[in-house]
Amino acid sequence: MNTAALRGSRILGFGHHQPSRVLTNDELSTMVDTNDEWIRTRTGIETRHIAGPDDTVTSMAIEAARNALADAGVEPSRVGLVIVASTTHRDRAPYTAGRVAAALGLSPTAAPIDINTACSGFEYGVALADQAIRVGSTDIAVVVGSEVLSGIVDWTDRSTCVLVGDGAGAAVLGVSDDAQIGPVSWGSVPHLEEAVLVSGDPERFTQEGRSIYRWAITEAADHARAAVAAAGLTLDDIEVFAFHQANLRIIEPLVSALGGESKYVVRDVVESGNTSAASVPLGLSKAWARGDLPEGVPALLFGFGGGFAHAGQVVTTPVRAR
Repeated sequence: MNTAALRGSRILGFGHHQPSRVLTNDELSTMVDTNDEWIRTRTGIETRHIAGPDDTVTSMAIEAARNALADAGVEPSRVGLVIVASTTHRDRAPYTAGRVAAALGLSPTAAPIDINTACSGFEYGVALADQAIRVGSTDIAVVVGSEVLSGIVDWTDRSTCVLVGDGAGAAVLGVSDDAQIGPVSWGSVPHLEEAVLVSGDPERFTQEGRSIYRWAITEAADHARAAVAAAGLTLDDIEVFAFHQANLRIIEPLVSALGGESKYVVRDVVESGNTSAASVPLGLSKAWARGDLPEGVPALLFGFGGGFAHAGQVVTTPVRAR
């Protein structure tokens, strides 16, 4: 059996897409019993993007992937793997990644894969793409997180409808002589298996907010530290913290627990809300597009949520072509 010598992978570029409609807290207060102060105090969220009739998990994934490829300077024909992470796929077949591959004009030999580990889906996707590149299955991979959470939320339930937003984020990974994506640290929390649910007919998103918050502020930091240790680094080495954008009241304590107050912290939840599997790549891509994301530095990615799955790894941020 012939196998490629193990090599590394790295992130080559980012891309994102969000619906044009922006829903403010003040607008939400006309739909449900809430107000701007109540939402900001409990979540940190100010606005969120809401899908229109033409915005789907697939259409946004296509645009985010296309933008990421353009940012990376990679022709679609070179892509050998596309992974789409989502918990709001509307169709089981044709599956989303296959539709993305077709829309982008990828080679028939490119492998399309859908995954669903909810809010940690992008980190799982990065891990799978990294491993595929390491063993020689492909030289280029695209990983996308795309969600339309507005379609599964109860807009009369202020405990959930104030949280969600729609959008997609993507990253292009390529082969590298040195490993710039660290080993993944992943797992699940069995006793929280039903703390986040998408169920029923029609499907609705529900969660046990207190249980999730308690886990996030007491246990999540240890799992994040494990990802840093797996990369052979210390927290002092980390320059960017990109956590699942669930709630600013979770992100801030987690950053403090890891001593990251002086580092760059992704806080896209403020303007995008909770976009589940899309939240980490969406926040990174928007920061990259603004020129805010530091180049060529270690970034800690960490996602957690439905299932109850979690995953994290350290990646090196891209370096712009000069």
